Amino acid sequence: MNIKKSIVLRVRVAFLAVCFFACAIVYKVIRIQYFDGAKWKEISKERRIYYRPVFATRGNIYSDNESILATSLPFYRIAFDPSVVDAQKFNAGADSLAYLLSRFYKDRSEDYYRRKIRNARHAGRRYVRLNSKLVNYQEKKIMAKWPIFREGKNKGGVIFEKVEKRFKPFGLLAERTIGFINEDKNGAGLEFSFNDNLAGTNGEALFERIAGGSKPIYDGTELKPQHGYDIKTTIDINLQDVAENALYKALEKTNAEYGCVIMMEVKTGEIKAIVNLGKTKGGYIEDYNYAVGNQGRTEPGSTFKLASMMALFEHDSSISLNDTVDTGNGSYRIKNTIMSDAKTGGYGKLSVQQIFEKSSNIGVAKLMEQYFGNDQQAYINYLHKFGLANTLGFQMDGEARPFIKSTQDRTWYGTTLTSMAIGYETKFSPLQTLALYNAVANNGVKIQPIIVKEIRKADEVIQSFKTRVLNEKVCSDETLKKLRIMLEGVVENGTAKNIRSTDYKVAGKTGTARKVKNGKYVREYSTSFAGYFPADKPKYSAIVIIDSPKGVNVYGGDVAAPVFKELADKAFARDLAMHKPLLARMVPNKDSLPQVKAGSFDDITLICNKIGISTHPKGEEEEWVKAKPERRALNLEPNPVPNGRVPDVTGMNLRDALFILGNQRLQVQVQGAGGRVQTQSLEPGTVISKNQKIIIVLS
Repeated sequence: MNIKKSIVLRVRVAFLAVCFFACAIVYKVIRIQYFDGAKWKEISKERRIYYRPVFATRGNIYSDNESILATSLPFYRIAFDPSVVDAQKFNAGADSLAYLLSRFYKDRSEDYYRRKIRNARHAGRRYVRLNSKLVNYQEKKIMAKWPIFREGKNKGGVIFEKVEKRFKPFGLLAERTIGFINEDKNGAGLEFSFNDNLAGTNGEALFERIAGGSKPIYDGTELKPQHGYDIKTTIDINLQDVAENALYKALEKTNAEYGCVIMMEVKTGEIKAIVNLGKTKGGYIEDYNYAVGNQGRTEPGSTFKLASMMALFEHDSSISLNDTVDTGNGSYRIKNTIMSDAKTGGYGKLSVQQIFEKSSNIGVAKLMEQYFGNDQQAYINYLHKFGLANTLGFQMDGEARPFIKSTQDRTWYGTTLTSMAIGYETKFSPLQTLALYNAVANNGVKIQPIIVKEIRKADEVIQSFKTRVLNEKVCSDETLKKLRIMLEGVVENGTAKNIRSTDYKVAGKTGTARKVKNGKYVREYSTSFAGYFPADKPKYSAIVIIDSPKGVNVYGGDVAAPVFKELADKAFARDLAMHKPLLARMVPNKDSLPQVKAGSFDDITLICNKIGISTHPKGEEEEWVKAKPERRALNLEPNPVPNGRVPDVTGMNLRDALFILGNQRLQVQVQGAGGRVQTQSLEPGTVISKNQKIIIVLS
């Protein structure tokens, strides 16, 4: 009986405990719902609402003539808040909206979009992304006029989420120089080096977490972003294009591993073209900045003989270009190694001038032994005096550090002096080598190369960059005179006579350096040519590097020098200041008008003014015009480029036509060969549809 009472008691206690716990839960629910409801709702709201950055628009990158090299274009994702739409307007426009969405995106049926927006409204959702595909600004404006959407953000529920994408109007031109920056703030080129200026300052705005995503809340507390500054570079688009094409052809022809070209103005140090092309399975692309970075830092070979000869002349000014050295039969023993010249059987007795012109290794080595054999550190001291041991402080990140041995180094051997003198056992980037050649062209003044001229906010210049002098005088005027004679002799009589020009003089030096693999020199070469032009009044300096060319002729004069020549010819042809005397002798025939049909207003007027032809603009001045001959003058009629419509490019040269059509986002196919566009497949003024193709036929 006691056991039964004990069990009943325990059951009753357990039952009472459960009832008490249930009552406590009911009490707590009632308290939370009715007494503390406002408090918890406020906490919930605070957690749903949060600040999110509003990204600033990235600044533009311009060429020297303010053509856009890189810009940020706005794109949009379309979202929808069906809860704010009036019921009558929603029911009246939902079907039409679904039809337009299906027709625009072409990925889902009309019924899919109808169910998506109706279900979202029925469920009370305040945010639904209609499609993840991006639309451009013109498409956004069209969509803003659709049913329901035309009521705007507050009454129509449409949400255009802005996404900016980096766009390069000239495609792959100067791609590595322009560079990139990723989400982790890592990158390369100008985009990375000037990111602090280009990026701007992000703003901040309130967003609410809702099912399916986040919705912006415009309550007046948002901070507007401060958009990034623009940078204006020194790059000349035309010279950049010529340099890329010339280098690409040379690399393909020789099946080389990589190549680079740098061209700069002698007086200003402004880089006008910088090209880096590396070999891939699909051809050659700009995959690394060989011109500046560590991968391009190599033993320069014979182009370094300029520094060695400069040291010799500075060490003993009595050395004459007519002094002779017996180079023998082309083979010369130095300690336990054999040095040889390129010519089988050797050159025999050569003057100092001829040693440089023919790039005789033995001749340079014997001069070094004669003048620096007893004080080898003196040679190293001269290299430091010339500033070759220091970086240039270039504006782009990643500049390689030069490598020059000291006589105190453990790797300094009995052959190091003569080896360094001909460009081995020392390393420089192409830009650093070019800076020395530019100093010789610039009367001994070594200046810092620059690639960015200005940082701007619209038309306001925030910061400008001027040429900085690194060395007031790298050597004496007497030494400079000898060096310039020798450099001209290389092109007139020596290893680069294949690029001699009858229109202007070139001064420069070829280089061919054997490469090291697995610690040993192999029969692969890095070829180069560095120089300046016109030699009598230098305007530009340039260097060309082509690494590991294949074939029979793999010397700098055969491989790299022709690229320099092509670039120099184009630069000379388009720079009227370099051949004004020729223009002065020309007698313009004003009765014969040039075959100009259409193009840039500035270009046409410049050319006509130079040759004495009158031009008469008709109507408002436009960037693009059509030329109509009338007696002894050209009437320039406006040829506007309407946004979103097919422009009229007939009569334009190919470059202008590609520029205009590309900016209109048309896919261009070129047929025929010739200088100007004869016909185009799309009628001018036609509305441009997405991914539309146009065929232009050249005359």
